[in-house]
Amino acid sequence: MPRSVNAVASRKRRKKVLKATRGYFGARSNVHTVAKNALDKAMAYAYRDRKNKKRAFRRLWIARINAGARLEGTTYSKLMHGLKQNNIELNRKVLADLAMNHNDAFKSIVSKVS
Repeated sequence: MPRSVNAVASRKRRKKVLKATRGYFGARSNVHTVAKNALDKAMAYAYRDRKNKKRAFRRLWIARINAGARLEGTTYSKLMHGLKQNNIELNRKVLADLAMNHNDAFKSIVSKVS
């Protein structure tokens, strides 16, 4: 009985890896075993950095809110505490946008809190 190798599926798997690694440097784009390792690492980085992106944006928003708050004579922590006490439910993304682009609105929020 001849050996069954299922070459169609094997070739499809290899082509899928090589297609995903197009544009990689050197052997990473055209040698299957090297490309497979590079793709595995790339996917791990992508998964990890989707989480890190959220952290990085939150840090940026906090820095922007703090800068805007200090211009108004308060600090980030006092501002956030005041927002919580006055039941003003604005998230950090919106507050950072107000601090950067809409100074009058941000000033009115700070004055309402303090």
